[in-house]
Amino acid sequence: MQKPENISAQKECSFREQGGCPLWLYGLFIIFILLMSPFLVDTLIFLIQMQGAQLQKHIDATLGSGNLREAVRLPPGEDPNEWLAVNTVDFFNQVNILYGTLTEFCTASICPTMSAGPKYEYRWADGVTIKKPIEVSAPKYVEYLMDWIETQLDDESIFPQKLGAPFPNNFQDVVKTIFKRLFRVYAHIYHSHFQKIVSLKEEAHLNTCFKHFVLFTWEFRLIDKGELAPLYDLIESILQL
Repeated sequence: MQKPENISAQKECSFREQGGCPLWLYGLFIIFILLMSPFLVDTLIFLIQMQGAQLQKHIDATLGSGNLREAVRLPPGEDPNEWLAVNTVDFFNQVNILYGTLTEFCTASICPTMSAGPKYEYRWADGVTIKKPIEVSAPKYVEYLMDWIETQLDDESIFPQKLGAPFPNNFQDVVKTIFKRLFRVYAHIYHSHFQKIVSLKEEAHLNTCFKHFVLFTWEFRLIDKGELAPLYDLIESILQL
């Protein structure tokens, strides 16, 4: 968790004038809670959730400014892995909601393979229950993917929830795999369902979500350039804006 910065007396006074509690008093309160509460574990969980909530507020505030490049940058003093974790959940939810608007039009009969145009086809394997990549329909691929991502997010050995719990050594590798596979959903939507998106008047929302996704992955080098080939022209135009 990020340690509070050492503020000057002038800033502390200003904080009081705004009706807030001085940071040093807040620190004493936290120490008191930790010493006196019989539910220490619950308190620690609350604190780490509060840290995540603060990061989420930062995301919401910067997105509200309309500056997506600013929104993806690591906030000063934050743990890069914490930032990746919070944003991974956000992007997972975004893609899940976007694809959810197309389930009526993306069926096994309409999309018998998970593809992104005629040159790119994706097969599914999770390395556990399905070790050898198998050909599946687009909706089945997305179903497998969302279930797999949810399993990763719920695994506290990968995405720790407890205060001070370390991220595993392979954490960023897992995040990269999640983003690589989420990109494939975007690639399928643009290549196979963009006209339907237009008819639903959702293209502005799709483009904004994808721009946010691209800028974040580019900022933290989460997807290899070769994986981006199905939408590379669109990505280049986004990065040049």
